[in-house]
Amino acid sequence: MSPELALQKAVIACLRTDTGLSALVGARVHDQPPEDRIYPMVTLTRAEVRPWGGVDGEGTEHVLTLTVTSRFEGTEEAKAIIAAIRVALDNPALTLDGHRLVNLRCAFCDVFRAADWRSVIGVARVRAVVEPL
Repeated sequence: MSPELALQKAVIACLRTDTGLSALVGARVHDQPPEDRIYPMVTLTRAEVRPWGGVDGEGTEHVLTLTVTSRFEGTEEAKAIIAAIRVALDNPALTLDGHRLVNLRCAFCDVFRAADWRSVIGVARVRAVVEPL
């Protein structure tokens, strides 16, 4: 399995099983949002990867962007969900298929109104370093 897919699966599984986040969004953590969207929800919207030296020069650095979409009136719900994501992804013990997680941290968060002024968007950018086993 590629390091990109292994990391994506592990992060989504971690978020779906985190009790703090589940209390806010249920199981609505998606790679691809469903046609019939229920808000609030979290979606993996971007995944960047670049080579990283590591022990054998085969490591990869990943930057994942998780996007929260809320229809709550105000920013309170999106901010609470972003905070729960930060807690869930604070150096978790993730098991990756065929790879080892060197580190993972939330590097950036932002909450803002969408152009439609109805939705509130939250963005969490997560940086991870992965090495093959």
